[in-house]
Amino acid sequence: MDHTGAKLLPFYLVIDVSWSMSLDGKLDAANAIMPSIVDALAQNPILSDKVRFGLIDFSDTAQVRLPLCDLLDPNLTLPALSVSGGTSFGAAFTTLKREIEANVAQLKADQYVVHRPTVWFISDGEPTDEESSWRPAFAELTQSKMYPNFIPCGVDKADVNVMGSLIHPASGPKKMALYMMDPQFQAAKAITAMAEILISSMIQSGYSLAGGNTGTILPAKSSLPAGIQQYDPDDLL
Repeated sequence: MDHTGAKLLPFYLVIDVSWSMSLDGKLDAANAIMPSIVDALAQNPILSDKVRFGLIDFSDTAQVRLPLCDLLDPNLTLPALSVSGGTSFGAAFTTLKREIEANVAQLKADQYVVHRPTVWFISDGEPTDEESSWRPAFAELTQSKMYPNFIPCGVDKADVNVMGSLIHPASGPKKMALYMMDPQFQAAKAITAMAEILISSMIQSGYSLAGGNTGTILPAKSSLPAGIQQYDPDDLL
């Protein structure tokens, strides 16, 4: 099939599966995210030709659980997440960078026009690897030629300052944002709410691409689900 000139917007969900995610229903909520995304795309089938989605989970290590793909592929089987170990941000960033570079190179070889990837990064705690390790890994990811739009989402014990430092780009007309759980909200419900925000952004961005525009579109603050606070980069200075 000739894909010459066809435009694609890659999305990646990178999600924490450290031991703490086994508590308070968080893992069940995390496992419901991908089926919810599939349902949303099934209701908006025109986006199937515009959107590709990949899933990476991380604990002490990171692994690609779902390579970048068309989620409406009838032969697709969604993976089940399980928990183990710590919270290595460095492993997540390194694996993500490698995956993005390989995916973009392949899509371009297939004659697609590939727009800048969007990453939704969900964690329920602080990194357990040294900052001197994960900070350089994040810098390599965001300074690469095909750097992604990076949208951190923090629930439960995630630190607002650590997560806020991951917003990328953090300036300019296409700056991203941080989503944090309100402290009194339930963590599992917050993960579900983060999925709602992701899906809204994916649908808006996909239709924008279909209309000839570019870029990741984030939902309006006024439309956010209960229990979630949006922080713009300037809010964290």
